[in-house]
Amino acid sequence: MSRRPTRTPRSMTRRTFLQASAAAGAAGVFGTPGLRAMADDLNRRAIPASGERIPVIGLGTARTFNTNPNDAAAMESLRGVLDAFYQGGGRVVDSSPMYGHAETVVGRLADELGIADELFMATKVWTRGRDDGIAQMERSRERMGGGRLDLIQVHNLVDLQTHLATLRAWRDEGRVRYIGVTHSRTSQHDELTRIVQREPIDFVQLNYNIAARNAEARLLPAAADNGVAVLVNEPFERGTLFRRVGDRALPGWAGDIGAATWAQFFLKFITGHPAVTCAIPATSDPEHSADNIGACRGPLPDDNQRERMARYFDQL
Repeated sequence: MSRRPTRTPRSMTRRTFLQASAAAGAAGVFGTPGLRAMADDLNRRAIPASGERIPVIGLGTARTFNTNPNDAAAMESLRGVLDAFYQGGGRVVDSSPMYGHAETVVGRLADELGIADELFMATKVWTRGRDDGIAQMERSRERMGGGRLDLIQVHNLVDLQTHLATLRAWRDEGRVRYIGVTHSRTSQHDELTRIVQREPIDFVQLNYNIAARNAEARLLPAAADNGVAVLVNEPFERGTLFRRVGDRALPGWAGDIGAATWAQFFLKFITGHPAVTCAIPATSDPEHSADNIGACRGPLPDDNQRERMARYFDQL
């Protein structure tokens, strides 16, 4: 019951695959302004705590957005990433003070693009002590635009109870809309499960992908049973999934789930799980950003199709 109403020598690079494959033409459709602006056909999932529906693909910023804000060339590329994401219908952007300059870069680019008020801004608290936590969250708010943040999460469970107490008060006061916890290691899934079951949180962020499916056993069911939204990090296992498939073509039946590229195949596997609210792939490439958000459209795989996807991948 619900508690309440993130190279092998033979492998092609992902860019090369997108440019060379027949699917690149389909992925290119998302570069057409008229089609990118259409958001009504996006797959969305409800946040259990409120019923608010968000697109099932978001944007992570770990490593990729940690660049010098004064580096014009790097900022221009990341501006393209954020713009392609937004124009494709994406809204959830996840960052952290752990990610170096990422919060500042996201906030500055969103302001330059004039889209800051339309993004679902999520970040984290990653320090110890109540006062240091409050100071860090205030800095994050300023770096990401100065407005109310949509979601703040306790990063990697650091000083969990201290920060949860602050976050509960902030949520009650309207200073943040949602609160949650994160981790990116499978070894912490049991602890995340216990937190989901006993703490009044709105979100849990965890690692999950077609090669790392441990979360299916207890953590994802616990989130569904307790009305906690799920953000998924490491959807590509830091690129190892692409190295695993190498230069193989997609199976012919991938079209049945609307997957035109391997990235979309991997993301649709994740978002096809009914407990998953949003997957947050990170990229510094505008072309990859458009490809990723393309997974937000078309059919999502059902349980049988997801089993077929997993079996196919396991045999590679």
